[in-house]
This record gives sequence, structure tokens and C-alpha cells, in this order.
Amino acid sequence: MTLQLGDTAPDFETDTTQGHIRFHDWLGDSWAVLFSHPKDFTPVCTTELGYMARIKPEFDKRGVKIIGLSVDPIDRHSEWAEDIKDTQGVAPNFPMIGDPTLAISKLYGMLPASTSGSSEGRTPADNQTVRNVFVIGPDKKIKLILVYPMTTGRNFDEVLRVIDSLQLTAKHRVATPVNWKEGDDVIIAGAATDEEAKKIYPDGWRAPRPYIRIVRQPR
Repeated sequence: MTLQLGDTAPDFETDTTQGHIRFHDWLGDSWAVLFSHPKDFTPVCTTELGYMARIKPEFDKRGVKIIGLSVDPIDRHSEWAEDIKDTQGVAPNFPMIGDPTLAISKLYGMLPASTSGSSEGRTPADNQTVRNVFVIGPDKKIKLILVYPMTTGRNFDEVLRVIDSLQLTAKHRVATPVNWKEGDDVIIAGAATDEEAKKIYPDGWRAPRPYIRIVRQPR
């Protein structure tokens, strides 16, 4: 299946390094990041998992749960975690899904539904499309999808920036401009008429063009 923004994140049951879960139950009413890996003991992913563990408090502050996925069984994940700790200084401190049957990778469109067999014997190149980041909202809807090549490490600071924007725009009728970061000015959402905007922003706004209405970030 091909997932798009606004789709409900597919539910599933699986084993993780922190126990058995049903995904939607685990999500609860939280935001979440699900990010995937084509194979254990891969170098770029090793750096990513270490960095994600290091900045997990930033996700915690935003009420965002983190969960990883790699196609190998969870006992391999435990061995990999030791390497991650030795080389990156910190081991994963969030659950890692094992997907040896490839069922979840196929459910999320990261591998073709026609893919047969298991993770055994498959190389990282065979699974190179299992390099996604999904940001999922409390409504279980997919808010962001990023897909990276195996040779490019992911920018999780950017994921945090996008989450800041998503959480802000979910609460207020605004949009965030290019390269926006927390505290910067924002744009009044196009769906709000001028009359509506005057009630929300009685002090007015800057408008270099009628369709670009700039205000301070609401709190």
C-alpha cells in the first residue's frame, strides 16, 4: 500500500526490544516518530540510532514517543545496541521493532507487497527502501513522511523542527514560513479571513502582499 499524509497509520502487533505491543495502543494519545532501518549493524543507521537516543529528552519535552524498526529479529537488535553504545556513547533508549517477516515494512509501503521470504539472507541493498521517518499525530494520522537513501544520514534536528511546526499549527490557525524555527514569526493561515484574523490578532499584522499576513508566533 502507498501511505500518504492524512492517512491513518496502520495498526499492527509486534515484538520490540521493550516488549510486545499493539501499535495504536502504544501510541495512545501521543505524537510519535517511527523510523526504519534496512538492516542491523549498518554504519549510517548506527550513528542515527545513537543520536536519536542522545536527543530523546527533546522529543519527551514535546510529548513525542520514539520507536525504531529494523528488519532483523530483536535479539540482533540487542547485540547491535552494544555496538551503538560503544561507538556513539549511548544505546537506544526507546523500543526497536523486529520485522523478520517483513510484514510491517510491507504494511507501511517500505517494501513491495510482493516481497517474499524473511529478513534472513537479505542484504541492506535489498531493503534500501526501509529508510523512512513517519511522524504520527495523536489522532493516529500520518503528518510527515521522509525517505532517505542509505548513504545519507537523517537530520533528526529537522524532524524536531517540523514537529514544533506541526504542534503549533495544530493548535493555532497559522502556517510556518521557510526555515522557520521556534520563536520566529508565522503566517496567518489562508483559511482565516481578514475579519476572523482581526478577532484573533487585534494588533494587526504585516502584509507585504494581501495573501502573506505575518504575525508573531502565538503562545
